[in-house]
Amino acid sequence: MAKLKTAVLGCGKVGAIHAACFQRLPGSQFVGAVGTRPGRGAAFGKRFGVPGFDSLEELVHHTGAQVVSICSPHPAHARHAVEAARLGLHIAVEKPLAASLKDCDAIIQAARAAGVTGTTISQRRFYRPAQRIKEAILQGKLGQPVLGTVNMLGWRDMDYYRMDPWRGTWAGEGGGVLVNQAPHQLDLLLWYLGEVKELYGFWDRLNHPQLEVEDTAIAILRFRSGALGNIVVSNAQHPALFGKVRVHGYNGASVGVQTDGGAMFIAGVSGIAQAPVNDLWTIQGEEDRLADYQAQDRAHFEEVDSVHHYHQLQLQDFLDAIREGRAPQITLEDGRRTVELFTAIYRSQRDRGLMTFPLQVEAEGFDGRG
Repeated sequence: MAKLKTAVLGCGKVGAIHAACFQRLPGSQFVGAVGTRPGRGAAFGKRFGVPGFDSLEELVHHTGAQVVSICSPHPAHARHAVEAARLGLHIAVEKPLAASLKDCDAIIQAARAAGVTGTTISQRRFYRPAQRIKEAILQGKLGQPVLGTVNMLGWRDMDYYRMDPWRGTWAGEGGGVLVNQAPHQLDLLLWYLGEVKELYGFWDRLNHPQLEVEDTAIAILRFRSGALGNIVVSNAQHPALFGKVRVHGYNGASVGVQTDGGAMFIAGVSGIAQAPVNDLWTIQGEEDRLADYQAQDRAHFEEVDSVHHYHQLQLQDFLDAIREGRAPQITLEDGRRTVELFTAIYRSQRDRGLMTFPLQVEAEGFDGRG
């Protein structure tokens, strides 16, 4: 099997995770890195034993790269991903896909026009307890899902926001907890319950008045299936508590996954504190499986490099999809749905009203005003 030539654009903390994954994957030949500022690519490349460049054109010309991970700050994703697609590169875009629906559509259209494959990173879908819930839904063990909830209650101190100049700003980050921490749980909710019909939401700065962006947001929503949902996400709990997604079925059964527990994972800074586990499982006849599932998942967690393992699983699927000419398990369109969801929460507060889906694409991304 010929290896695909892989590369990274964006030489920060998340870019380092992608670089390490590409070096480890058997179907990948990691060939280079591109910095978003002059000289960054060369320094990063030296760290990983590959050449570094200041542009994607240089990367492609000198290495023949075929695949690139886009790991630049969120508002720059579209510019970099569109350029990469036009150069014929398959694109793995870190979450969120972009900071606006307009930018999401630009990425998707560029990939389609160039005939390249794209994925949005959402590695928590590859957690075993998260997949167990999806399998139960597909097998009809809950009947029709009728209620879904997200509770992500974490903590970020001001040292975190000072770590990089783009953090905590509309221009640099595109949003706060909704854009940076919550997309994983929002993606799982959409994966389990499908398309949203309408939503009402609020956001605020409860514990970080120095920031431009929100540290807390809530929403209530109705899905096209008729199911209801609610979302509570926050970076204002000290110490951090947990990230949880739960699904309740028509037959009364309930299932849940704790995606995060204890100190929240910060890419390139900290490890994952606790194993992801199913924290709720009341499917009739399976109630006694919960303890076994938790034991299995904790044992598996101890066996893997948790910081890289789940990214590796998604990137491996992405490379396989390119070779096999199929869609990856997580598509660019999946990433757009998550952006549409958090955009609806921002707009609901701005417009003081109920948001109906699909949202209209506005000329500019949300900037906190209004």
